[in-house]
Amino acid sequence: MGTAGFSLQGKVALVTGGAKGIGNALAAALAQAGAAVGLLGRDEPALRAGVAALRDRGHRAELAVLDVSRVASIDAALQALQDALGGVHILVNNAGVEEVQPALDVSEELWDRIVDTNLKGAFFCAQAAARRMAAGASIINVCSLTSAIGIPTAAPYGASKSGLAGLTRALAAEWAPRGIRVNGIGPGYFRTALTEAFYADAQWQQAMLQKIPLRRFGQLDELGGAAVFLASDAASYITGQVLYVDGGFLASA
Repeated sequence: MGTAGFSLQGKVALVTGGAKGIGNALAAALAQAGAAVGLLGRDEPALRAGVAALRDRGHRAELAVLDVSRVASIDAALQALQDALGGVHILVNNAGVEEVQPALDVSEELWDRIVDTNLKGAFFCAQAAARRMAAGASIINVCSLTSAIGIPTAAPYGASKSGLAGLTRALAAEWAPRGIRVNGIGPGYFRTALTEAFYADAQWQQAMLQKIPLRRFGQLDELGGAAVFLASDAASYITGQVLYVDGGFLASA
């Protein structure tokens, strides 16, 4: 197959939570591989800035505003991007929220906010995308280390991301006859606005680096290769898997 199998030329990739952090890095990598990119999220100014940056680099990009926890808005947003870009071939379910909280202090409101965004939203975005996809399409769910291990003070987040790994397997099995592959990416420790509270603690950083065999935190652009691979024909026989990009953390846990 050669390197041509990694090309996304002629494909349309939609990325939820695509304006910032991991989502923005994945959108940039997919665009660099040749895809036209649709950014989705709640923050319209950030989405506009993200689209402008992609266009400045010569990529085709559009945006649609939506809150993935509100299912009624999902179909309309995906339809708008399908109309603007000419199809839906790749979906990256990246939108997510987190709030560190001891399990005994978790409120119903916090639980619902995290799980509705990270898990329910991912399912209904996948459902809306799959209805528009033909054989050869790819859905990538952004999972987490908490999809595989328990981390204190992250019970709602861990529950949602463990559920997302399970959802990845279930949809992969169900949609394989339709030719739609469903996989996940499990980022290790990457510095984003969502994780900044951890990195503000120098002792936490030092302790965590001792648990990562590569002895460093990840750079956001190091996630792009995994997304391009799983979205491309190079991964045409891979479905139902979560690829952890974690510097060896889980291998040594």
